[in-house]
Amino acid sequence: MARNFVCSKTEPIVTTKAGKVRGYIIDGTYTFHGIKYADAKRFQMPTEVEPWEGVKDALSYGYVCPMLSQDVPQGEIMVPHRHWPKDENCQYLNIWTQSTSTAAKKPVMVWLHGGGFTAGSSIEQVSYDGENLSKNGDVVVVTLNHRLNILGYMDLSPFDERYKNSANAGNADIVAALKWIQDNITGFGGDPDNVTIFGQSGGGMKVWTLMQTPSADGLFHKGVIQSGLINGFMHSADNNGTKIVNALLKELGFEEGDVLKLESVSFDLLAAAYLKVAPELARGGAYIGCNPIPNEFYVGDPREVGFTEHAKTIPVLIGSVMCEFAFGPGVANKYELTEDVMRQMVENRYKEASGDLIDLFRIAYPDKNLTDLLVLDSLFRDPTIDFIKKKAIHNEAPTYSYMFAYEFPFDDGKPSWHCSEIPFIFHNTDKVPVCNKPGVSDKLEDQMLGAWVNFACYGNPNLPALPDWPACVEGDEATMIFDENCIIRHNFDHDLVELHKKAAPKFPFGGETILH
Repeated sequence: MARNFVCSKTEPIVTTKAGKVRGYIIDGTYTFHGIKYADAKRFQMPTEVEPWEGVKDALSYGYVCPMLSQDVPQGEIMVPHRHWPKDENCQYLNIWTQSTSTAAKKPVMVWLHGGGFTAGSSIEQVSYDGENLSKNGDVVVVTLNHRLNILGYMDLSPFDERYKNSANAGNADIVAALKWIQDNITGFGGDPDNVTIFGQSGGGMKVWTLMQTPSADGLFHKGVIQSGLINGFMHSADNNGTKIVNALLKELGFEEGDVLKLESVSFDLLAAAYLKVAPELARGGAYIGCNPIPNEFYVGDPREVGFTEHAKTIPVLIGSVMCEFAFGPGVANKYELTEDVMRQMVENRYKEASGDLIDLFRIAYPDKNLTDLLVLDSLFRDPTIDFIKKKAIHNEAPTYSYMFAYEFPFDDGKPSWHCSEIPFIFHNTDKVPVCNKPGVSDKLEDQMLGAWVNFACYGNPNLPALPDWPACVEGDEATMIFDENCIIRHNFDHDLVELHKKAAPKFPFGGETILH
């Protein structure tokens, strides 16, 4: 059935601080793609865009940041992707809204994409499309691109004052986007005093790093962290770019300290040099970039340095999925396996800890198949528990916990994996076939979208379609288990996670490969 499409010379047009932009309307949703929110020279801080005359089309997505290596199609049945032209000139955002009236004052939800701090984009996953979330939640949805990897997170500050915050330039882009939203979102029907940032994986990391970024104070009011914590992911023995930058210069044939040359060399050559010299430095514990580092701009991991006074006032919704790394083949006919066979599979993986793990798993997940223990996650869950514990002691704002434990109708029943909750939150299970289970998935996406939207509106995810969901308090993590039947559990998996993180084989973490 045909949809109602409008895009004329006069409608829809919105006036921003820099000039007018034209989008389109599809079935009542006002849509704007590829609005430039900032400019920046390589390694330097973003600046406001120059004003323009006339009307600019916002009908095509903007460039995405170049990647260090070629994207490889894989696992598309589980996490379908789309790709787009790349350029360093990548500070673009997209908007979906139900009104362009300045009086509408709808809650604003700003999505920060995954991919660690090295990869990904605002449109990389098909489930990032904001139309259904805006329509079903009656909110303004914003997604954005920013600088990544060595373009957004490489410390050149020891060499020149102009690069004083180059180690956090990617996050500075996001701050610039949030400032743009403050200046302009009213024209798109949004409320600049009710902005929620939410993100998954690397996007979740961006949420909590921005909570610890004083220049972002007041630019957003709530945060949602989805699978956004991993112990040790953002640490090195030092946070000084001297070694990696001089190694890059040497590899490229430039003199030591001549960093100005790095501004003009092609990104492909820069990336190739980086990929050649970085691994050896990393093995020695040296800083190699590609993550934010603490400085005057970003004060550091709140679990280590404490939450800033402003961060304490930010309501947080935080969680992960049951089996983050369950990307491999599922267990064939798992519901037909005998107890002895399943126990042997668990013992083969966890050795002498298997008996205790089985007992704890059945307490935490009494309705799950024992083979799910083979791919259970603690790499994300353990630091998430720690974050909740340390945030919940501050009563200035609530902290809500969730776990996504839905089983997908794929490979004889596949437990949830990294990114698998995103289509439910965006109400985009129609775009991801593997999500669909008649009578189940449609209900679950209504519940999850409703919870995220209520949190964005009020700082509280409760809604009638879910059990009562209390905020976490010291000593009591009340966790909403999102599944075919949603329930609240209290400290339900803490003992399991504590043993699992010790017993599980060390994961050969690959950064951007996993995080997008």
